Amino acid sequence: MTELNKRLADEDKTFVWLKRQVDDSVAQEITAMGLKGIYQRKEYRRQYPEGEAAAHVVGFTNVEDKGQEGIELAFNKDLSGRNGSRRVIKDRLGRVVEDVGEQIAPVDGRDLQLSIDSKVQFFAYQKLRDAVLLHKAKAGSVVVLDVVTGEVLALANYPSYSPMKRQNLSGAQLRNRALTDTFEPGSVMKPFTIGLALETGRVTPQTLIDTGAGKLTITGSTISDSHPNGVLTVEGVIQKSSNIGTTKIAMQMQPREMWEIFSQAGFGQKPQISFPGAVSGRLRPYKTWRPIEQATMSYGYGLSASLFQMARSYTIFSNDGQIIPVTMLKSSEPAVGVQVFSARTAGQVRKMLQLAAGPGGTGQKAQTIGYSVGGKSGTAYKQIGKGYGSAGNRKYRGWFVGMAPIEKPRIIIGVMIDEPTAGQYYGGAVAAPVFSEVAQQTLRMMGVQPDVAVKPQIVAKAEEESL
Repeated sequence: MTELNKRLADEDKTFVWLKRQVDDSVAQEITAMGLKGIYQRKEYRRQYPEGEAAAHVVGFTNVEDKGQEGIELAFNKDLSGRNGSRRVIKDRLGRVVEDVGEQIAPVDGRDLQLSIDSKVQFFAYQKLRDAVLLHKAKAGSVVVLDVVTGEVLALANYPSYSPMKRQNLSGAQLRNRALTDTFEPGSVMKPFTIGLALETGRVTPQTLIDTGAGKLTITGSTISDSHPNGVLTVEGVIQKSSNIGTTKIAMQMQPREMWEIFSQAGFGQKPQISFPGAVSGRLRPYKTWRPIEQATMSYGYGLSASLFQMARSYTIFSNDGQIIPVTMLKSSEPAVGVQVFSARTAGQVRKMLQLAAGPGGTGQKAQTIGYSVGGKSGTAYKQIGKGYGSAGNRKYRGWFVGMAPIEKPRIIIGVMIDEPTAGQYYGGAVAAPVFSEVAQQTLRMMGVQPDVAVKPQIVAKAEEESL
């Protein structure tokens, strides 16, 4: 009552809102009471039929219908339109006597058609949610890209929220993690290092690299593989995800070369996408790299990126060496890219990604029935303060970025599972199965013909990822 009296006490106001956007049943009850001085006004309220599955994409508006999150915020001006106006002279009874000056016609809000495929979005969200709950993880994200048009077909995060019920929302629920959360990419970066070595003629796919007993010391710091691999071909370095093999190849190159390739792949730069919250991640200037930093950056430590950036960077391998722009709006035209690697190098790396997702690789659980796939799993310690935590107190992030069908890719999918705690934490174990299910379902929905006649031999235990 005190609050009501306070509102009514303001003499400058000609009316006071008691409550906005009440349910119809409540409005009818109040009308039936016949209270003097209480009036009702009908207002429009947004409906969000896709609910939690697309909440981070669509966003929501406030009570005044102004965008607060997501596409609602990014395209608020386009969606809102503009009120019309006219100046008039009225008599003392309020009747219009005469128009003064010219009238300005109202402009309707523009319709927007998103690139998001609601079926792909819903399926990706479901499979992500199932994986986060199965692995008792803190959160997760999925990004699905069309590699021909650059369209974002799905962008899902869990936990999510219902745009229609926003009481007691936490920042964690609202955050569009695929775009806002950055982390060290880990092994997902290895194909770029290997691609640069192939492009510059320093190695071929069959060049032999001695990774020794699984340990390598550079200026006092030790780099390890998950287990000894001995002598590997360059293809084998990717297949087994060898940190030592990648480092030995990277140390043949200048820091500047690596920095330029990473930059061209979009790392350290804000994605050019009409969406709020997209971040640039971190890629330090090459002049500051010490030898051990050049080594760790070659396999994805010492820089940071979002899942969205990582998924887009792989368009280099799916599009014959070109990185393409991505869009949240519907597009039927093939995207025009920028050449980073030759088509030959991109094809060689694609073959390596296929090996990494096949027998003997770290991402075997990414295989899917009917379609050939290729991709790279990644697992990294999460930073706790200035370090990575003690042996019994470590937290992990696992992910997988891949494409299908591998000979002529149609989609790229990035999956990230944050802090799995149910025993498994390797990207090949927690993220690759989500990739598998989403890839198969998406390609079917798109009408892409299967290119693999037999059921893949998925092994129960994939190779362990080198951390």
